[in-house]
Amino acid sequence: MNITAKVALRMIPDSLATQPIFLCVDDTMVAKTGTRFENVSKLFDHAAHNGSNYLNGHCFVNIMLCIPVWKNDRVSYLSLPLGYRMWQKKESKLELAASMIRQVMPEFQEKKQAIILCNSWYTKQNLGSIVDEYQNLDLIGNARIDSVMYDPAPAHTGRRGRPAKHGKRLSVETDFAFSNEKIGDYYIGAHRVITNLFGCREIQAYVTATEKEHGTKRLFFSTIFPEDLQIFCACQEKEPLNQTGSDRMKYIPLFLYSFQWNIETSYYEQKTIWSLCSYMVRSCKGIEMLVNLINICYCAMKILPYQDEQFSEYRTKSVQEFRFELSQGIRSQIFLTNFVRNIETHIKSNVIIKALKQLIRQQVY
Repeated sequence: MNITAKVALRMIPDSLATQPIFLCVDDTMVAKTGTRFENVSKLFDHAAHNGSNYLNGHCFVNIMLCIPVWKNDRVSYLSLPLGYRMWQKKESKLELAASMIRQVMPEFQEKKQAIILCNSWYTKQNLGSIVDEYQNLDLIGNARIDSVMYDPAPAHTGRRGRPAKHGKRLSVETDFAFSNEKIGDYYIGAHRVITNLFGCREIQAYVTATEKEHGTKRLFFSTIFPEDLQIFCACQEKEPLNQTGSDRMKYIPLFLYSFQWNIETSYYEQKTIWSLCSYMVRSCKGIEMLVNLINICYCAMKILPYQDEQFSEYRTKSVQEFRFELSQGIRSQIFLTNFVRNIETHIKSNVIIKALKQLIRQQVY
């Protein structure tokens, strides 16, 4: 994980050095048949498409690094999965995620802003408390809609007695003033709050709703405030960040949460194109090593167009296209090399050998 993180940080252009980087946290299921795989068990999967909410298989916790790069004169975020850890029920998925973040955070000491992005499963105290361990680390996450929130503590009146730790309890139904019009697909309300997930620390809370009165509502927490973010909004590739005006600046942390979706795209690409789920190794250690080896190859392929100008045209192309072109190049080199090495002596000629060597040289360079 640390090696991929080091290489990724060197890829960030100097002009984007102040842009925040993101650490997306999530987990994914891998269905397996039978019980001979070590640690295989029945797992709850809300997205299962097998007629049941349970599947037989493994669960992997993953963190993914998103770094800023230039693409078509816009700021785009390149997603690089740093590693996978199998959940073996000895420790919770929250503890696994926290230990993985602690492992890579020393690489980001010189970075001004690193932000964890996570869904409501991970926005809990076990992971939320990690932001207090590093000065440059914050968290933006979806949270349970019934999470308890309070107004910030009122100013001390000077009267005798213990000062209040927080203000009145807040409700997502009545205490969030929504925007006058929809921003994207939602009305958005913002409020500074205190919640037990982050101790006595003031954080920013956002509530989104499809309709102001009766629409479905979702709650988000951000430990970083809009005024503390150093991000080029107008240059962003993704909407609505590139459309942010002065009236929308207070919603920037919520807009940044959209980068969390990149981890789902990564799962899809690795499972369908890189055969992440096709392992036949039985031991937990062997499975983890194989899955992370596949992940390293996947990351190397995504990094290559930014490290070698020869492949720069593939920065804007899909993973499928680039993987196909790489595989074609590797196959042709192997075929031509073996053909020259094993060609029969009686038909060898300087003309044939010279032509083949020239062709191999073109393939290499």
